[in-house]
Amino acid sequence: MRTYKTSEAQAGTKSVLLRLCNPETIQRDMQQMQLAVAHRAHELFEKRGGEHGHDWEDWFQAESELLRPVSTALSESKDRLSIRVNVLGFEEHELRVSVEPKRIMIVGQKAVALPSEAGKVETTEWYPDQISKVIDLPTEIDPAGANVELQMGQLKFELPKHTSRKLKSRAKGVG
Repeated sequence: MRTYKTSEAQAGTKSVLLRLCNPETIQRDMQQMQLAVAHRAHELFEKRGGEHGHDWEDWFQAESELLRPVSTALSESKDRLSIRVNVLGFEEHELRVSVEPKRIMIVGQKAVALPSEAGKVETTEWYPDQISKVIDLPTEIDPAGANVELQMGQLKFELPKHTSRKLKSRAKGVG
């Protein structure tokens, strides 16, 4: 795993390169978020008196209450994938990202500061400010060469495509 430093982009806006996380850690976080959505969907089911036939409606309402939707854009060139993900409002320390050969996982959790009775500030999770996103990639990439940057509320992924050693060997042999 790489550690990245803050840099300044050409336009003068702050840009932060993110450290990649272990996929298993992010999967556990995503499972916790999915359990919270399932619990909320069940609450909605019970609130309606246990009336069946609205399971998708309950699930989508629970997701909209608990998870922030994020938009993504993907572009592809001969040797790389470029992906942009809108995470406006999230800071570097509130986001965790993993990059695998065929997918990207993003988890974001904002902490909301609330004053306590003693005048101290306590933090608590605020569900509408959570992100749980899996992006399946259209082609295999090389995670070791991944560059993930947070700039102006947008995650920018630059992902080199995986190149097969067999293809390189054949090209050399043809010469």
